[in-house]
Amino acid sequence: MMQVYDATPCAHGEGPLWHPVRNELFWFDIDSHRLMSKARVWQFDEPVSAAGWVDADRLLIASASELFVFDLQSGAARHIAPLEADKPENRSNDGRADPQGGFWIGTMGRDAQPNAGAIYRYYRGDLRVLMTDITITNSICFAPDGRTAYYCDTLSKQIMATALDADGWPTGLARVAVDMTATGEHPDGSVVDADGNIWNAQWGDARLACYAPTGALITTVPVPAPHVSCPAFAGATGQLFATTSRQGLTDAALSANPAHGQTFVTQVPFQGQPEHQVIL
Repeated sequence: MMQVYDATPCAHGEGPLWHPVRNELFWFDIDSHRLMSKARVWQFDEPVSAAGWVDADRLLIASASELFVFDLQSGAARHIAPLEADKPENRSNDGRADPQGGFWIGTMGRDAQPNAGAIYRYYRGDLRVLMTDITITNSICFAPDGRTAYYCDTLSKQIMATALDADGWPTGLARVAVDMTATGEHPDGSVVDADGNIWNAQWGDARLACYAPTGALITTVPVPAPHVSCPAFAGATGQLFATTSRQGLTDAALSANPAHGQTFVTQVPFQGQPEHQVIL
């Protein structure tokens, strides 16, 4: 069972990122437009959901309408690229930096409109769309050798895998890596450990699940709140974090369990891989 890392209740906790230079966890409260840490909270004017680290003091952050570089010390933001700025009904969701220094980010309808989302990759000044017609983009993560990317549409109950070329661009057709259609789990955010295992947050199921690259279930970790949204390792250690959400829960459910929306941590007998640095 995971323990409370930070008791601040997020309306919709997401996007945990362990900064390998600062040795510090950052995460987002999408619905409250906030970047979180244990030391400080930053408020924004629109939803923010995911980030990659650029250097000791700067993050590349995805908001509802753009990618921007954010200085953690000064609070200054520098626009990098528009992100569906022409689609105000959409927002960013799950994202992560890849081993080649690119940054992948998924979008979705603010009300999860069918097939409204897409997945993009920003790499050395170039923002390209990779996948379209996705309802809820999630599970963006990468094999340690940089040759495979994972992603999902939560509603499909399948985590997909796609091969990457030397520069990190997808090549060939995607395949099903983890199939949950028979067991019914809803895959949310994921991270890959140093052995290539996929750690998946399962929305509504109060758990993280670890799958081998073959798709076989290895183990599960209970989480005290049902809407588990995304895991993150503390670099190359066995310390594992998970964000959760209060989204869609009744007042009675929220009153009965104060853990909804909190951020959790535990120790597992697996080692993570350090989060990759974004190359601007």
